Amino acid sequence: MNDELIFKKSSYSSAQSQNCVEVAHIPATFRKSSYSGVNNNCIEVADLPCGAAVRDSKHPDHGHLPFPAAEWDAFLASARAFQA
Repeated sequence: MNDELIFKKSSYSSAQSQNCVEVAHIPATFRKSSYSGVNNNCIEVADLPCGAAVRDSKHPDHGHLPFPAAEWDAFLASARAFQA
């Protein structure tokens, strides 16, 4: 993953003001989760610089749910313990 973010001035920033908000899109490559079943009901996961994101593979245009690294690690630990 390319760790360089490209920032642009937010449309909510004023053109006259020096106080601007800049935003950057975090590129993510989603993959099918190893915890998904063999049917078409899949969860996709993307690694992010600050954690991970999940989305529904049937509706990728509906967005994703990002998790900070500590929360994602706790979720994975719980999922692994549940499988054991």
